[in-house]
Amino acid sequence: MNQSDAVLLAKITKAKQPVAVDVFCGVGGLTYGLQTAGLRVVAGIDFDESCRFAYEENNRARFLHQDITKVSAAEVAALYPPDALRILVGCAPCQPFSRVPGERVDKDEKWKLLYSFGDLIEKVAPEVVSMENVTLLAGYEKGKVLNDFICKLEGLGYYVSKFVVNAANYGVPQRRYRLILFASKFGKIRLVTKTHVGSQLPSVADAIKGLPALEAGQADATDPLHRARSLSSINMRRIQATPEGGDWTAWPEELAADLTCRKSIVGKSFTSAYGRMSWKEPAPTLTTHCTGLSNGRYGHPEQHRAISLREAALLQSFPSDYHFIKKDEQGIISTLARHIGNAVPPKLGEAIAHSILQHLANPTTANNNGRQVKMAF
Repeated sequence: MNQSDAVLLAKITKAKQPVAVDVFCGVGGLTYGLQTAGLRVVAGIDFDESCRFAYEENNRARFLHQDITKVSAAEVAALYPPDALRILVGCAPCQPFSRVPGERVDKDEKWKLLYSFGDLIEKVAPEVVSMENVTLLAGYEKGKVLNDFICKLEGLGYYVSKFVVNAANYGVPQRRYRLILFASKFGKIRLVTKTHVGSQLPSVADAIKGLPALEAGQADATDPLHRARSLSSINMRRIQATPEGGDWTAWPEELAADLTCRKSIVGKSFTSAYGRMSWKEPAPTLTTHCTGLSNGRYGHPEQHRAISLREAALLQSFPSDYHFIKKDEQGIISTLARHIGNAVPPKLGEAIAHSILQHLANPTTANNNGRQVKMAF
């Protein structure tokens, strides 16, 4: 927490202490960002029990293994201290809204979790709400899901504001466009000013260039998370033929002839498959399959392999000492990649917290004449 955050927090806590609960918390990326910025988070709630260790090991908060469709509002409300200004944050699973092949599940009903989140907000009645999701949520079923959510919040008396952001503008070394929604009983929350623009955008090199070199299938002796998937002989030849920042369109015909992604309309437009990252640019959006060479531009800029789990975590802006597994454990690569790819980048969480802190320090709303008036609480 920097000095300006401390001043804001001191001003706010003269009235009530802001306290957050993180729904769909995963391994704690959002919680970590909120706490880094000075917001107290007392608990995270998630249906995936495998997230417990990382969440509790790295954050000063409890992990509740609960299904949001079944957790009671009374149980969530009881997590807050009696004198708290209650903040409820969440990131409903975004795969149903994703454009990335293999990520979107059209028949998946996980999008209904946003309705469950809305029901929980209604019953818990927090003073402030924040929700993060992929930008395509705004267009899903012609915007019905998001519009229903916003209408519900406005009907409950919240002032709602929403923004499309690139996480790279807030210090995440990754082009990750997300929809950020705020709702407050005290007026509309404004998103804080971008911290990184133009040539200031953090790059792949900024995040991972200093890590020990690895070969495909190898693990670093001192960091079990710094390990890369093995490659078949054909995929090894493919990445060797891929230039930095390039993809399968640069290969000779014999390496691309049997490529599945060439045989579908979606695949032909998804040229990032089997691609390498560029040292000088932010990474592409990381998904739950971010350590697989065939799943996107997830090849290391110069080493002949896909990025390691640790590199993925650093590109998500997790600190280098964030513990995803217990000491001396290996963990399952696919599970850890899902945890990392699904996470809200901590740096983006910090921006969300800064926005809430600034709003609570200077809350305003509109009176019946449409004029902005100062709120006291």
